[in-house]
Order: sequence, then C-alpha cells, then structure tokens
Amino acid sequence: MEPVSELKYVKVFQKVTKLMSMALDHQQVMDTIVRELPALLDIDAATIRLLDASTGSFVLGAAHGLSMEYLSRNQIDTDKTMTMIHSGRPVASVNVDQTAQGTDKELVDQEGIKSVLTLPILFQDSVIGILRLLTRRHRLFTPDEISFSMALAEQVGIAIANGRMFTEMENQIDFMQEMQKISSLVNSTLDLNAVLQIIVNRLPRSMGCKACTIRLLRPENNQLELVASSGLSEGYQQRGQVENEHNIAVALTGAPVSIYDVSHDERVSYKEDMEKEGIKSLLAVPIKVKGEVIGIIRVLSATSHCFTSSEINFAATMAEIGGAAIQNARTYQKITLLFNQVEESERFVANILNCIRPQLVVVDRQQHIVLTNRVFIAAMNKEENELLGADYHSLWQENHCARENCPVEQVLQTGMAASYEHQVMKDDGPHWVERTASPMLDERGEVEFVIEVIRDITAKRQLAQEHLERVKLQGVVELAGTVAHEINSPLFAALGTAQLLEEDLDSTELIADVQTIIRNLKAIGALTQKMTSMTGFESRDYVGETKIGELR
Repeated sequence: MEPVSELKYVKVFQKVTKLMSMALDHQQVMDTIVRELPALLDIDAATIRLLDASTGSFVLGAAHGLSMEYLSRNQIDTDKTMTMIHSGRPVASVNVDQTAQGTDKELVDQEGIKSVLTLPILFQDSVIGILRLLTRRHRLFTPDEISFSMALAEQVGIAIANGRMFTEMENQIDFMQEMQKISSLVNSTLDLNAVLQIIVNRLPRSMGCKACTIRLLRPENNQLELVASSGLSEGYQQRGQVENEHNIAVALTGAPVSIYDVSHDERVSYKEDMEKEGIKSLLAVPIKVKGEVIGIIRVLSATSHCFTSSEINFAATMAEIGGAAIQNARTYQKITLLFNQVEESERFVANILNCIRPQLVVVDRQQHIVLTNRVFIAAMNKEENELLGADYHSLWQENHCARENCPVEQVLQTGMAASYEHQVMKDDGPHWVERTASPMLDERGEVEFVIEVIRDITAKRQLAQEHLERVKLQGVVELAGTVAHEINSPLFAALGTAQLLEEDLDSTELIADVQTIIRNLKAIGALTQKMTSMTGFESRDYVGETKIGELR
C-alpha cells in the first residue's frame, strides 16, 4: 500500500462509505468492498471472513483477486496472528512468503503473496469477522495506514451488521409470509407423503438453496430413514448411512447445525459426494414433536452460504410445523389402519354370523339392538338400519312374546343363560319358536351384552310328535300280539270241543247252534291271527264322535 495523504484517506473513506451505503444486503456489502478496495488502496487482493459462532472459526464471506485453491486452505494464518485478531488488534505481515511453512508456503508461493494486513472487523466492540488486504510485493505498512485500515474495517463491520439487520428484517417478513403458505399447505392434507414433499419442495425455495432432505427416526430401531428429498440425484441419496455424521448427531440432540464450508468441515463425512453434487453449505435442524426429536431436515446450498439467525429460526420453525403435520398424518394413518382393521373384523364377524342358520341378535344392557345376522333381518322384514339401535321389545308386539317370559330379560336380571319356547302365527300357520339367550360379561362380571339365538323348532316338534306316535303304535302292536297269544290257547281248545260236540249231537237244532259257535270261534281265531301279524292300524270314524281302529 503506497503512503497516502490525509486528504486521500478522506476521499477513499468517503468513497468506501458511499459504496457500502448503496448496498443493503450484507453479502452485497461484502462483495462490493472486496471488489473496490484493491483499486482504492493500491493493493492486489482483499478477503472478508465472518465469524461462525457455532464453531468459533472464520468462514469465507467474500473475496477478490485470489484463486479458490488459496482461499480453500485449512489454516487462514498463524495461531499467533489469529490470537491477536480475536483480541481486536490488527496484524501486519511483511514477508509472508518467507515465514509461511509446509502446505501454506506452497500455496503462498503459488499465489505470489508477499505482504498481508489482517484486520479485525468489529461491531459494538465484538469481533464479527476479518478483513485481509494482500499484496504481491513486499510492503511495510505504516502506523497511519494501519490506523486508517482499522477505521475502514470498523466501517465495514457497521455496514455488514446493518446489511445483516436489513436482510434479517426483510427475510423475517418474507419468511413469515412463506411460513403461512407452507403451514397452510401441510395442514391441508393428512397424506404423510404429501406433507413431506411439500416441505422439501418449498423450504429450500424459500431460503434460496439447492436441495432439502427429511429423515425420520424409525420407532422400531431408532435409525434414520430418508423419507423425502428434492434437488438431489439418486446416486447422492444412496451414498450411505448418515447417522455417524457429527452434524446429524448434534441435530438429533435438538440443536440446529450450520456449516458454511462442507468440503473442509469435520462435521461432514461425505465430502467428495457433496462436492460432486455441487453442495457448498448446509443447515441441519431437528424435527420435534412435544420436545422429542423424531427426525432431521437438512437444507443444502449450492453456493457458500452463511446461514443467518433468521434463516435458522425459519428452518427450525418450519421443522416444528412439519413435525406437527407429520405427527397428525401418522396419527391419521394409524386411525385409518385401525378403522380398516375394525371394518375387516366387522366384515369377518358379519360373514360368520350370516353363515349361522338360526336368527341371531345382540342386545346391550339398555335393551337396544347392536348386531344382527341376515336371517334375523329377513325374519323381521326390515332394513338393517331400522333394526340397529331399535328397542328390542318393540319387535315382538305381534309375536306374543310376553316380557315376563323373555329370556333376554331373564339374562339381564340374573346374569344366567335362559331359554323359552312359544308359538307364533305365520302366513302358513302356527310355528313353534325356541329362543335361547346367553350373557356377555364385562371386566366387572356384569352383563354388557346379551346374545339371543332364535330357532324355528316346528319341524323338530313335528318329528317329536311323530316319534311319540310311533312309540304308541309299537306299544299297541306289542299289546295286540300279547293279547292274541293269550286268546289263542283257550280259543283253540273251545273250537276243538265244539267240533267234537257237533259230531256227537243228533238234534238238528242243537247242531245248528253248535255250528254257529264254531263259526264265531273261527272268526275270533282269524282276528287273533291278524293281531299277531299287525304292523299298524288306521283310525276311522264310527258312530257319532266314536272312532275305531282298523288293523293293517
């Protein structure tokens, strides 16, 4: 830097101040300063680095006149120089090419840097960055030059701070509007995939970044799973597990992580993949639900970007809104699944009930119908929606089911199973019905529901009656056989005696009488013969209401 007069100092100072006042965005302020200072101060290059409060390191904010290889070196300056800068004091290095060591010396020699003036950028007595003025010739910086440069660096600090504040205010307004839009969108649906995609699409667009990813913790193994992304290639997304990355680990504790230079930050594992994908900076924020971290959102920038507090707060707020929406969508998924399972169970139970041939009805303790099968619905000649919720006893007004004999009433009163048979009139005549009721108990052992099975036992009763008739017939047949056997012995004896007597008689009149006796005895013998071989009889009318039986 050539010595300059006080007037020139004032002119340079005025021009720099004017340039800074024309730029409102702090990035624009920095770009303007490093681009204009070399010509104004007769130097070859200038850089501005800002303090990253999360790491305590200085990250590149703007540069002019230097190669990216030189700007990307790991160490900015010696530890002694950096200590002095942190204390707020400037450092002038005249022979950088001779004092540099190792890799730094190679880069310094390659870049041709000879002298450097390193100045702390202060705002309200706090170091917020570094302004470095570099020359490719050896220069001895005078106290006046250093003092002027310090005043200039302080103005830079004010300009950066003002630019930051203006940007923050502008961003906050934009972020609030965008927050409302995104919030409205994610709350307009309960589809989890749609919610996730809205966030990864809108969030990076709102922050002027390249891409975004959402990873959620799996409850079964507490591992992160990539569930949504935008702006990234398939190869990058499949690069491997990220749980061991330090920025992820920190975010999972509930704190946001801002990384300016992913290519040199130890908190990043896949540096080569990020470089290939064109990612320069990233912001990781936790997704929380009721204070519990359920996942991570990472916003990825294609340009070197120092995320401001308003951007970090915006991303964190969107993560909270997203967390609530994700939880709602997950809850809806569970409820939908539960409803589907309930519906499937109901269909399964209904199919089973409809396979039951008797009528079936389930009644609650208030005696309202809660479940029926198809047979019962058909028997009642009503629609299912008419029966469900209806008063149980209202169904039986025309079917002669007295309340005191009702098995459902007995179960509700006693807690014990009950049954009852009664007759009902149908179109084809009287039918017998058997009603059996059984209790379903709750956890306290009280009747919660009653299951009633209703069977038409008319055919069963008819079979029972027929069986009784057959039993009676068998008894009659057996009795007839016994009687015939008992009659046959004296009958044959009497018949033999009568026949002998007929041969001994001389009187025609007496013979005629004996022959009459013999005919009657033979008739009785024929009757007993029928009785011993009978299989049944038929009842037929005789005289008046009298009925007689005809042997078969």
